[in-house]
This record gives sequence, structure tokens and C-alpha cells, in this order.
Amino acid sequence: MSLERLLASIPEGSDDAALARQIQPDRLPQHVAIIMDGNGRWAEQRHLPRVEGHRAGIQSVREVVETSARLGLEVLTLYAFSIENWKRPAAEVSVLMTLLRRYLRSELDTLIEHGIRFRVIGRADGLPTEVLEELREAEARTAVHRGLQFNIALNYGGRAEIVDAVKAVLAARVDPATLDEDRFSQWLYTAGQPDPDLLIRTSGEMRISNFLLWQIAYAEIYVTGTLWPDFRRRHLLDAILAYQKRDRRYGGIAPVVAQSTP
Repeated sequence: MSLERLLASIPEGSDDAALARQIQPDRLPQHVAIIMDGNGRWAEQRHLPRVEGHRAGIQSVREVVETSARLGLEVLTLYAFSIENWKRPAAEVSVLMTLLRRYLRSELDTLIEHGIRFRVIGRADGLPTEVLEELREAEARTAVHRGLQFNIALNYGGRAEIVDAVKAVLAARVDPATLDEDRFSQWLYTAGQPDPDLLIRTSGEMRISNFLLWQIAYAEIYVTGTLWPDFRRRHLLDAILAYQKRDRRYGGIAPVVAQSTP
């Protein structure tokens, strides 16, 4: 069982183990998406340069990815770099790209060990050549895996994704009469994957930030004040437990439970 696999990696008697034992394996979200926010504030609180927050956030990525794989999630999508992020100072963008390459080099063997399939979503061709080459290598080396699908959103924007999908539909000369929501989704970056069941945003901000606009139509949203560099396994488990307590109605009404007559 996936829960047993997770518990085997957690010290017995710890708070994390107690949280994990509350998880209902048959009610796991298929797809968890996370807006990783708060790196800059984390650094500022410690009187450090902003880039140090990005460095610290790498450990959070590592722990969340490995926990998701052990728990048996089907898809994990992390929002790493938006189209709008190019407006940041050039030095900060350069450090972000360097950290991305460093993560891939240091963690690729771990992704392979856990059977994780890695994929980039977004306008990847707009990334620096040296970064794109390493991303494509990681995708190729993990393509045969059937474990967790780990998406990293880079040079990504939700509106841009929809525009790109429309362009692809037009290029394919699709008959408008045959186009419905299911068929349109085949042209999205996440084609073939389930839509997110759970969207997590760190740092307490109440924004979607142009992330997976089409796919999160019915996602449960969980916002935590925890800054991304402090986000760990227990925070992911807290979010999943909160998700499992919700009644997902998809625009309908809650089922009526018949009351027995005394």
C-alpha cells in the first residue's frame, strides 16, 4: 500500500507519522497543484538576499515530490516560473535558472529511483538553451516511468496556455461542431492528465496568479500562511487531510440522507 510506503520513510511516533495515519488512501486527490509562493518574504524576514529564499525552497521541492511519490499521488504540478517572472531583475532570474539546473542534476537519480516521470509544461522553448537541454534530458530519461507524474510549470501562464491550445485547434482544422470541452483539453499542456483536485497556495496570498486557469475549474483550494521554504511533508499532509474533509459537489447539491423514524 502507498500509505505503508510513506510511513516507512517517517520516524515512528513523530507528528508526521500521526498525520499520515489519518490519511484515507481511497480518497487521495489524483492531482495536486501547488503555487510555490513566499521565497522572497522568507529571505527578507531573515535579512537575506531574495535569491537565498529560492535556494531554501529547493528542499521544499525535494520533500514534496518524494512525499507525493511515496503517498501514491498520480500527478503533482509545481508552479516554478511564470511568463511574468521575466520582469524580475536579471540577476534573480539567472539564479533561478541556475538553481533549476542544479536541482535536475542532483535529483534526477532520485526521480528515477522513485519511478517518477518528469515533464515541463509551459512555453519551454522560451527558456535558455542550456536549461532546455537539461530539462529535455530529464524528460527523456524518466519517460518510461509509471509512478508519479511530476510537472514543473516553467515560462508558464494560464492564459497563454489557452491561447496556444486555440492556435493548435485552428492549425488542426478541427470542425467547430465537433469541439467540446473534453476534446479542447487535448490541446492543453496537461493533455491526458486528470485536472487538479487540490490546489495549494503557500504564503497566505488569495490569488490564482494565472495558474492552470482551465484545469482548476472545480479544484478544492487550500491556502496556508506557511512560506514555501518552510513547507514540508506535514504541510502537504495537512492540506490533503483538509481536502478529504470537504464535500465536492461540482456545482450540484449535497445528497440528502434519509433520516430513520424512531
